[in-house]
Amino acid sequence: MEKPPFSIFSLTEDQAIALLETPPEQLDAPEDRYIAASQLVNYPGDRAINALIAAIQTPSVDLNSRIVRRKAVETLGYLKAATALPILQLCLQDDDGYTVQNAIWSLGEIGVQDDLILAEITQLLTRPGQNYRLIIQTLAKLAYQPAASYIRRFIDGDDLAISSAAISAVYQLTGDDSQLPKVVELLQHPTANARRSCIQDLIDAKHYTVIPQIARCPVSIAFRLRGIRLLAEVGMPSEAITFEQIEPALDQVIQDHPYDLDLVHEYDQTPSLEFAIKELYETDFGRCYLAAKTLLEVYPEVASAALVDEYAHRARGDYGAHYHVIKLLGWLNYAPAYEILIEALHNQAPQFQKSRTAAAISLGNLADSRAVPDLLACSNTQVWALNYACLMALNQLGEPVWQAVDLESADFLVQAKCCQLASAQGV
Repeated sequence: MEKPPFSIFSLTEDQAIALLETPPEQLDAPEDRYIAASQLVNYPGDRAINALIAAIQTPSVDLNSRIVRRKAVETLGYLKAATALPILQLCLQDDDGYTVQNAIWSLGEIGVQDDLILAEITQLLTRPGQNYRLIIQTLAKLAYQPAASYIRRFIDGDDLAISSAAISAVYQLTGDDSQLPKVVELLQHPTANARRSCIQDLIDAKHYTVIPQIARCPVSIAFRLRGIRLLAEVGMPSEAITFEQIEPALDQVIQDHPYDLDLVHEYDQTPSLEFAIKELYETDFGRCYLAAKTLLEVYPEVASAALVDEYAHRARGDYGAHYHVIKLLGWLNYAPAYEILIEALHNQAPQFQKSRTAAAISLGNLADSRAVPDLLACSNTQVWALNYACLMALNQLGEPVWQAVDLESADFLVQAKCCQLASAQGV
């Protein structure tokens, strides 16, 4: 819950409020009120906030109504609606667990400092069936020190995601870092959820020295890039860490070679080519990277053609496998894949943005100068990781990178990389 959800509906404020106020039985479609509650995130004014509050106060007689209430509670958090604190506080005692969960998150987004509300959130740690990880994260975010004694009880629990959050929170609230190594160890846990969760907990703890370990954690590039970026956003302005310290790990993640990861899975026996390619569709990216490593090591002579065939038949429409295929074609230096890589570089679909970054790196690996205009064209997009990857690829192709980026509008990490490369190129 970090950014307002993308929507294709584009209702006006009046339309959204009118839908939200319409009794469910009078609607053409039951989901209309949910859509309206979602759309009001675009209207940060009193009318929208009051309409959302009224929706929460409307009795929920069926599942659709409860879902609308949950969304209204969440949208108030996106709007950081301080005037909604009383109704959100009431939601903490709601019978619907998801409403309680959204209320906690929204109170965290608003930044509540009322000790009575914070104490009430803390007491939820003693109530069965709650989202303890979210509660712990929120209390740490709000720096509510009296919660530390409650949170400590979760440190040795069986749920690793909760335990990890508790260790991070205790450190944030008390400065006790004695348990933080346990969170770092989770970067190599066999369970994907434990690996993903601990990255967030290390971010929350501002544990800058662990950036190299995050870079080597076998989870999706999205989790690792987000971790490094968020630590950089906080650490670089305060000079707790420099770009020169971050750059090697960041470059490593952008390139995303399976040899640069500490893999947590292994095969009992060498898999077939077909099995390895099938593994590229796994949701646990640790398995995908093991498969990619196997394709590079065991099947370098035949993998390229097999991957192109897989791309044509299935991987082209699966954004996870698509990413791995695009990256592998570059590592395999498969020149006939040039047009596939160019197509991937320009793919505007939101779910394929990782593949654009992969395509930039792969085009650099092919060392084909025909890609230079396309890489230049993609060096100033809204996707900072793509811009960064294009700089790396252009540098690999021997092109002057200082001409590629508009430094005034570029992301801070892209600016730093461009300046570093320009200096290395003698500018």
